Amino acid sequence: MTEYKLVVVGAGGVGKSALTIQLIQNHFVDEYDPTIEDSYRKQVVIDGDTCLLDILDTAGQEEYSAMRDQYMRTGEGFLLVFAVNSAKSFEDIGTYREQIKRVKDAEEVPMVLVGNKCDLSAWAVDMNQAREVSIFNRNLMVTV
Repeated sequence: MTEYKLVVVGAGGVGKSALTIQLIQNHFVDEYDPTIEDSYRKQVVIDGDTCLLDILDTAGQEEYSAMRDQYMRTGEGFLLVFAVNSAKSFEDIGTYREQIKRVKDAEEVPMVLVGNKCDLSAWAVDMNQAREVSIFNRNLMVTV
């Protein structure tokens, strides 16, 4: 069975854990509990083939930034998560993207740009700008 190592990155409080737990357990977590690092596994079917997703949910707080290089080295694909109600979290995405490329020593690394908290009414990120970022970099796309 093919296994894919996915890493979920983004600033603290953007909803990385909530997204991951929703996928793994079909359960929405509505309280914020800062993550240091959690690992999850889920068997899924992709293009008709059964595979295993090994998902690493990472810390977004700056005090854990020293751990980033290590998990970026082992990741095969990355979800770059920002909260639509936080312009700063969107700005931080560029830093994560560049760090991943540096650590992987590659220009082309599988990444998905994820706009989270779309149910909130106070949006601080222009989705047209997010789409432009995803189009410009071509290996990113917006999921809202």
